[in-house]
Amino acid sequence: SLGLNVCMSGSATSCEECLLISPSCAWCAQEEFGRARTLTSRCDLSQNLQKRGCEAHNIESPSSTTMVVKSEPLSSKGSGPTQYDVIQIMPQKISLNLRPGDQTSFEVQVRQVEDYPVDLYYLMDLSLSMKDDLDTIRNLGTKLADEMRKLTSNFRLGFGSFVDKNMSPFSYTATKYKLFPNCVPSFGFRHLLSLTDKVDRFNEEVQKQMVSRNRDAPEGGFDAILQAAVCKERIGWRKEAFHLLVFATDDVPHLALDGKLGGLVQPHDGECHMNEKNEYSGSTKMDYPSLALLGEKLAENNIYLIFAVTKRLYVIYKNFTALIPGTTVEILDQDSKNIIQLIVNAYNNIRSKVELTVWDQPEDLSLSFTATCQDGQPLPGLRKCADLKIGDTVSFNVSVDARGCPAPGTQQRFTIKPVGFKNRLEVSVDYRCACGCTDQTQANSSRCSSIGQYTCGTCRCDPGYLGARCECQEGEAGSMYLSACREAEGKQICGGRGECSCNQCLCYESEFGKIYGTFCECDDFSCARHKGILCSGHGECHCGECKCHAGYIGDNCNCSTDTSSCVSDDGKICSGRGSCVCGHCQCTEPGAFGDTCEKCPTCPDACGTKRECIECRLFDSGRLSDNQTCQRLCKDEIITVETLKTEDPNAVLCLYKTENECVMKFMYSEHANGMSVLTALKEPECGAAPDAMTVLLAVVGSILLVGIVLLAIWKLVITVHDRREFARFQSARCRARYEMASFLTPLPEANCDFKTVEEFNGSDCSYSTKLT
Repeated sequence: SLGLNVCMSGSATSCEECLLISPSCAWCAQEEFGRARTLTSRCDLSQNLQKRGCEAHNIESPSSTTMVVKSEPLSSKGSGPTQYDVIQIMPQKISLNLRPGDQTSFEVQVRQVEDYPVDLYYLMDLSLSMKDDLDTIRNLGTKLADEMRKLTSNFRLGFGSFVDKNMSPFSYTATKYKLFPNCVPSFGFRHLLSLTDKVDRFNEEVQKQMVSRNRDAPEGGFDAILQAAVCKERIGWRKEAFHLLVFATDDVPHLALDGKLGGLVQPHDGECHMNEKNEYSGSTKMDYPSLALLGEKLAENNIYLIFAVTKRLYVIYKNFTALIPGTTVEILDQDSKNIIQLIVNAYNNIRSKVELTVWDQPEDLSLSFTATCQDGQPLPGLRKCADLKIGDTVSFNVSVDARGCPAPGTQQRFTIKPVGFKNRLEVSVDYRCACGCTDQTQANSSRCSSIGQYTCGTCRCDPGYLGARCECQEGEAGSMYLSACREAEGKQICGGRGECSCNQCLCYESEFGKIYGTFCECDDFSCARHKGILCSGHGECHCGECKCHAGYIGDNCNCSTDTSSCVSDDGKICSGRGSCVCGHCQCTEPGAFGDTCEKCPTCPDACGTKRECIECRLFDSGRLSDNQTCQRLCKDEIITVETLKTEDPNAVLCLYKTENECVMKFMYSEHANGMSVLTALKEPECGAAPDAMTVLLAVVGSILLVGIVLLAIWKLVITVHDRREFARFQSARCRARYEMASFLTPLPEANCDFKTVEEFNGSDCSYSTKLT
C-alpha cells in the first residue's frame, strides 16, 4: 500500500510490541525469516509477511471478538403476571476479547414496553410563597391518579415536602412567627407518605400540611431530592416500576458550598439520613449536595426528575437538566393549576425517548454509538432516540476500541444502561495482548548463543549482549557495523540520535519522550499539538503521526466525530440548516445561528416552524399537539397582545390562515440574551359574520333601488323624446298656418324652426298662430 508502513517503521522488537503498534500489524514467529541483522522486519502487514516467505501458521495476528452471553427477548407489556421479569434491553450480557486498536462492535435493542408500572413521588416546596399552590393540590391525588391510569394500570403515589435548613442564615430559627401565626418552623426534608395505590391518603396528607418560612430566597430542595432518591425503603420505590420524582418550587435551590455560610463544612456523603420521624436528620450537619452527586444518585436508583418550576426560573433549571441526566423541566403556573397536565406531559415526553448511558467505563476503552431510530436511518455519534411511541423498538450500534493493554490477567467490566431503566447490558472485557508463540519460550537457548531467551523467532539477549543471536557485546564497534546503522549512504549514523553497536542503533534517551526505530528515525513526541497538548490528548504520537482514538479524527485528533452536541430539539442535525463539524454546528443557511442553528428569523421556514408552536401552545391544535412534543420542542417565550406592533426592524412578521379562514399574525424575534420571543395576537383576525336578515334586506333594497333608477332614466328619456316630437309637430302646424295667413294678408317673415316647446312659445310663429 502507499504511504507509511506503520508496522515496519515502529520499534517493535517482540511480538507483543508489534501487536500494539497497529491492529493491521502481524508478527512472523518463523525461525529462519528476514535478514539476520533486522529485528523489526518480522513486524509487518500480514500479506507482506506471507509474500516474504512466512508461513501462515507462523503469523501472529489476533483480532477482537464479540460473544453474546445472555440474550432474552424483549417484553411487550410491563404489568401483569410477568411484571417482575420485564425485559427492555437486549442482549443482557456480552463478552468482548479486544486487541488494542482493533475495533469491534455489537448491537443493542431497547423497547419502551406498554403498561409499565409507575411510582410517582411528589416533592413540594412548602415555603410561604407556595401557599396558593398548596391550596390547589389538596385534591391532586384523585385527579392525578385518574389521568395516570389512562397511561398505566399500575400506579402508586407518594408525597414529601421541604423548605430549607433550619439554621441561620438560611431560616428564621424561632418556633413561632408573630406576623405569620399559621407558619410552622422550617425543616430540611420531611417524608409524609410512602408510595401507595391508595390515592385518598395523598389527599389526606396534603390537607394536613401548613406552609413554613425561610429567610433567604433559595430553597433547600436539593437536600430533599437526594434523600428521596437514596432512601429507597422509606419512600417505597419498586424495582420493577418506572420512577418519577416531581420537584415543585418557585425559587432557585441552594448548591454545594452554600452550607459554609452557616458553618457547614462537611460535604454531603450521598447516604440516607432519615430519623424515626421521617425527617432528614443531616440537614444541619452536612452541606448541600453537588449537581454531580445528585445526578449520580438519581441514575443509580433509576429515577427521572421532573423540575416543575415557574416561568422565571425555567432557564436556570433548564441548564441543570444538561448536567443531570434523565431530568426534564416544565413550566408551572403560579398557583399550580396546570400540575396534572404538566406531569402527564412530562411522563409522555420521558417515555417518548431513549438515551443510553455508560457506567464504569475503563479509561483505556473508547466507545462510539450509532443510533437507528424509527425512520431506520443510522445516526453516527448519537446515543439517543426521540419522538417514540410506547412499544417502539430502537437499536444502537456500539463500537469498542482498546487503546492499550493493562497488566496481564486484567479483566474489565462496564455497563450500558438506558436512562431511567432498571434493565442494563453488562459487558466484560478481556484483552488479546499476548502472542501464542510466547508459550514456547526457551531460556538460554542455543539459538541465542546460550545467553538469551528464544521466543517467537527472536532472541532476547541477557544484559550486556546484542545481536540477532546475542553474538556481540555492548561497546564493540567497527566499520563493518557502522554501515548497518545508516539509513542511506551519506546520512548520519543512527540519524544523529543514537549510537551504533553491533549492527544496531541504540537510541538516546530524551526528556521529551521515547526515540526509537531501526535508525532512531522515530519518536513519540514530534506530532501535531492542539493548545499545547500532544495529539489533543485524544491520540497517540507514533513516528511523527497522530494515531487518533476512536471518535476523533484530524492531524492533531482535535476533531470529534460525536454529533450528539449538534442535535437540535427536533432531532435534526443542526436543525437542518448546517453541518456538524468536530462536534460543533457550522450554520450554512444565511441568517441561522445558535448552538444547533436553531435560531433563524430570516429563514424561509422560520414562520412555518414557529407557527406550529403558536398552534399547540395557544390553541392546542396543529401537528405538535398530537404527539405530546409541544412542551419539549416549543420553549420560546410567547407574549399575547390585543394589537400587533410591527415597527421592530429586527422582528419578522408572520401570518397564516387558520382552519376557520381567519388570519393569525405573530412577530418572531431573537433577543440579545439568546431567547426567542414570539409576540402573537390573542385571537386570529376574523371578519364578522353578516346577519342573514341584513343581507336579505340589502339585496332586496338594492334590486328596488336599481329598478327605481332604471325607471327614472326611462321616464326621463321618454319625456325628452315626447317633447321633441311635440315641438316638431307644432313647428309644422305653425308653418302651415303662417303660409295661409300670409296668403290672405302679407305678414313679415317668421322663423318657425324650433326644437322645444319653450322656443315655440316665445317665437313669431306662436304670435302669428294666435292672430289666425
